[in-house]
Amino acid sequence: MTRITQLADLKQIRQQIAAQQAQRVAQLAAQKLADTRKQAQVSLFRAAVGKVQALPDPGRARLEARRPHPAPTQRLLDEKDVLRASLSDDFDVASLLETDAALSYTQSGVGPDVARKLRRGVWAVQAELDLHGLRIADAREALAHFIREAQKQGWRCLRVVHGKGLGSPGKTPVLKSRVHSWLMQKSEVLAYVQAKPADGGAGALLVLLQPG
Repeated sequence: MTRITQLADLKQIRQQIAAQQAQRVAQLAAQKLADTRKQAQVSLFRAAVGKVQALPDPGRARLEARRPHPAPTQRLLDEKDVLRASLSDDFDVASLLETDAALSYTQSGVGPDVARKLRRGVWAVQAELDLHGLRIADAREALAHFIREAQKQGWRCLRVVHGKGLGSPGKTPVLKSRVHSWLMQKSEVLAYVQAKPADGGAGALLVLLQPG
């Protein structure tokens, strides 16, 4: 305990107590003034808004929005690169392709009767790919994707429209020979034949895939 030895010390202590009391009174007054202003603002707001009525509860459950599944971007890019690399423009068609008047092809070990049945329509066409207007790189990628998707779906007979080249410079079919080459490189392709006139004629092929 502090010992008061002089009258000056006592006077100083009284001044400190008085200052603390004055500070506390000022704080209470400030708080009271703030509360009064807040109540006044609330009263003004209520007077301006008027009576309010709560909306009825619709009884609906509040569900959080589902976040979209992350897209496997890199995997899709990798698959795209694999598809592009799986078909080459440098493949020598002449070394394997044995053509007849209908430009048919059968994979090694597949009998010629398969091409004849395909031409007669024994297998119904289940899907079609139209390559009209595509650039060579885009057409190659589209065809590879089409063959792969057909295998997944279990489709056997397809129609691929490459066009007759009537709109190309010199009216030379740009995609026709390339489509033949690309199809022959796919192990899934058992055979293909030129389509009948009603199905596209020289501008289309009927393609038979191995069973999935």
